[in-house]
Amino acid sequence: MKNSIDIKARSPWTSLSNVKSIILSPNDKKIDGTVTIPGSKSLTNRALIMSALADGGSKITGILKSDDSYWCIDSLKNLGINMDILQDTAFINGNGGKWDSGSLYIGAAGTIARFLPGVLALSTKGEWKIEASSSMNKRPVSSLVNTLNELGCDIQCIDQEGYYPLSIKGKKIIGGNVSLSGKISSQFISGLLIAAPLAKKSITINIEDYIVQHSYVLLTLQLMEQFGASVEYDNDLTKIVVHPSQYTPQNIALEADASTACYFLALAALTNGKIRIDNLTYETEQPDIKMVDILEQMGCTVTKGATFIELEGTAQLKGGFEISMRALSDQTPTLAALAPFADDPITINDVEHIRYHESDRIRVMSESLTKLGIRVEEFKDGLKIYPGKPKSTLLHTYDDHRVAMSLALIGTRIEGIELDDPGCVSKTCPNYFELLENLGVNIQKESNL
Repeated sequence: MKNSIDIKARSPWTSLSNVKSIILSPNDKKIDGTVTIPGSKSLTNRALIMSALADGGSKITGILKSDDSYWCIDSLKNLGINMDILQDTAFINGNGGKWDSGSLYIGAAGTIARFLPGVLALSTKGEWKIEASSSMNKRPVSSLVNTLNELGCDIQCIDQEGYYPLSIKGKKIIGGNVSLSGKISSQFISGLLIAAPLAKKSITINIEDYIVQHSYVLLTLQLMEQFGASVEYDNDLTKIVVHPSQYTPQNIALEADASTACYFLALAALTNGKIRIDNLTYETEQPDIKMVDILEQMGCTVTKGATFIELEGTAQLKGGFEISMRALSDQTPTLAALAPFADDPITINDVEHIRYHESDRIRVMSESLTKLGIRVEEFKDGLKIYPGKPKSTLLHTYDDHRVAMSLALIGTRIEGIELDDPGCVSKTCPNYFELLENLGVNIQKESNL
């Protein structure tokens, strides 16, 4: 599998733009530190779009400044939204969804690729062409596009049916009943939900199978309610009703990104160190926080404070279990990176949908671990990883931030792990390697120059 890099998709917020690769090495000193995690990517883009749909000024504190949020902000500005960014705070003057027509580029931002089509298509008028990165163009969106068109929207796939780029015409939609699958991505459901209040009458969404990441849909609904939307749902989320309503301006503070926090908790687990996350608690609704439970199962000690979460590692990680990672599938590469250091094999399943993310994450992690000399069995919906001692080698990151951040963890235990294109982490956490260095991880940068 080739390591494909789409430089155009990198934003001005990208770090390490001139770094070809990095080499990681363990530190003799025990890792023991406190980390402040950047804001949640998922909540940032949801809040930015809902603020733009509101009529008036909102203030969003704790936004994540990454590639994905940059392209969200850039798109909203190109749609006519006045917005100022001051450090980690966004001041948004929403216009009730009265968008300017034009062309938009969204990079590789999966959330924006799923959230923008609906809010544009359900607006009163306007025409747009939305282009994306080469990797985003390979990720299917037919489920969302077909459902929106079933409601009466006008969305066309320009080059290949079911994929970006898209052509959209704004068309006020009456409402109705639709069925939608959640087994490929919960973001399809969230994209329809965020747009639904713009319809003239209620939209009822029936989930025809299951939702791979149920909690992210709950996060969407809760934030919609906070912004004044009228919704009805139960905890099963098999049927959701969204009534016509106007988003209202809000002043809110976003919590830290639980997905990013997990890499640092995993760092403590892997090195028998101690890490405290000082701006996130176990009580968050973000599903990836449940990675803490897996790390406890592997022998780590966790302290769940009122304002923090702390994890202390163990001299020998425990394996010998099989686990469904469906609800927290973004952490599959993280667990896969830890598994070689456990005392027995670990089997991960129920994550077939991650084959359609920035990379085929099942295949990529299998190939990477095999290259490291680790025995791996790959399945349609997961993989089984056996204990072993990884060897020093160059690993590809496949322009996938989660692959890069997970494989970097191996370099905190094994001398001479080299990662190409480390700058891809800017999609989620531009200062990831800087934070690792601050905790004592040795990182050598190889320049492109």
